[in-house]
Amino acid sequence: MRHKVSSGFIAAAGFTLVELLIVIALLGTIATIVIAAINPIEQANKARDSKYTADASQMVSAIERFYASNSQFPWQVTDPTTYSSADVAFDFVNANDVNVGLCGTSCTSGTQGPLITSDELKNEFLSRDFVQNTTSDITKKLWIGKGDGSSSSVYACFTPLSKSARDTAVTNKKVVDLTAGFTTAGIPTYTTSCDAGAAAAGWKNKTCGICIPQ
Repeated sequence: MRHKVSSGFIAAAGFTLVELLIVIALLGTIATIVIAAINPIEQANKARDSKYTADASQMVSAIERFYASNSQFPWQVTDPTTYSSADVAFDFVNANDVNVGLCGTSCTSGTQGPLITSDELKNEFLSRDFVQNTTSDITKKLWIGKGDGSSSSVYACFTPLSKSARDTAVTNKKVVDLTAGFTTAGIPTYTTSCDAGAAAAGWKNKTCGICIPQ
């Protein structure tokens, strides 16, 4: 900051243009560093993934409670011909499929399926994105499935949006091919096809996901 002498006193002058430009440049650099560290898009994706994880866990628990109470899975109630016993595999479908048990005749009609009418899940579940979504976008789906055998676990799977969730799944070798169904051991089919695209569009284009339980 420059000073000048006037009538025997030293008076403070304003910043010069060069000094102001330097300050503005420094503030811009700091702001860029802070935004990069926070990464609001990644934070939003993490929040979305947390929500889907919570919903997936609730779906699995509700279906298992329904089976414990009724000795049948919801799809046995809605389609007893195809699913004649608990041993028949239920290949992955989106949660808005009526056989999952959330919706009645259809999700667009607003009718309730056995998971809702039995009070295993609240009616609010019918307004979830993965129930109301009718597009082919795999990132807006929650997949439900179960392998052969009544003792096989029920799985709820989704495609994560956050880089951290994708990287963790790749590292732990827990990336599931949602179109491949289940192995003979009754577990989802794992894949490495999305490893190289863990931070890119490979997940969305190759139908990869993560499951609850892992």
